[in-house]
Amino acid sequence: MTYSPSSPPFALTIAGSDCSAGAGIQADLKTFAAHGVYGLSAITAIVAESPGTVSAASPVDPTLLGQQLNRVRSFIQPCLDSGFCIKIGMLGNAELVRVVIDFLEENPEFPVVIDPVIRASAGAELLSPDGVELLKSRLLPLATLVTPNLPEAEILLGEQLSPRDAAREIAERFGCSTLVKGGHAATEESVVDIAHFDGEGIAFPHPRLDVPDLHGTGCTLSSAITARIAFGDGLSKAVEKGIAYLTATMSQHLHWTGSDKTRALNHFPDDVESS
Repeated sequence: MTYSPSSPPFALTIAGSDCSAGAGIQADLKTFAAHGVYGLSAITAIVAESPGTVSAASPVDPTLLGQQLNRVRSFIQPCLDSGFCIKIGMLGNAELVRVVIDFLEENPEFPVVIDPVIRASAGAELLSPDGVELLKSRLLPLATLVTPNLPEAEILLGEQLSPRDAAREIAERFGCSTLVKGGHAATEESVVDIAHFDGEGIAFPHPRLDVPDLHGTGCTLSSAITARIAFGDGLSKAVEKGIAYLTATMSQHLHWTGSDKTRALNHFPDDVESS
């Protein structure tokens, strides 16, 4: 495929809206833009949150989500040769999971990256229990890649495993390639993300950065991988570039005077290859 700035590939995020703009739809669209991808969105929920706190979340009507997805499909239909990939984040409840499943089953040619947003780091439930079961039974098998962190992998598997064993088990159980993020592992000097592609485990080690806890890293990584797939990268290259981009957004994070807690990922960092 040939790309130009005037006809970029597309990436669609299906996720919740974060009013603090560090995660969710807002982080996804910024990440797509940073990679030169035309970002599209279908909003699943309106979330009142700031880093570390989710005070309220309201899911959209399932019919409205379906209409958003249908309009996106109509818009991109003549342009699919330009490249396209879907990222799925927060879904909220089983009704919305079913809408997404129906859309993906009607469009099986689309590559799909799923960031299984189940619970906020602050502890708030972001996917209902019946939604989790539907995610496991019907949605994950439709994924090109699923990107859980270790706590999410434990929920998906019902047991605590090492990153390498969890990646292999998720891939085998749900029939999708997997990247288990190692940031929650108890190591001080490095982070090792473990992928399982086509029956093979691959390690992606990178330094553990001495930065504050930053909001939206999982959303940003999965969206960067989505953008790279839209450009035609294979999974290994897309993951490698996605990790490099996330590292740059963290190391060059934004901070404001007047508060030692107002910080955010820098979604437009310097010196990162985007294409």
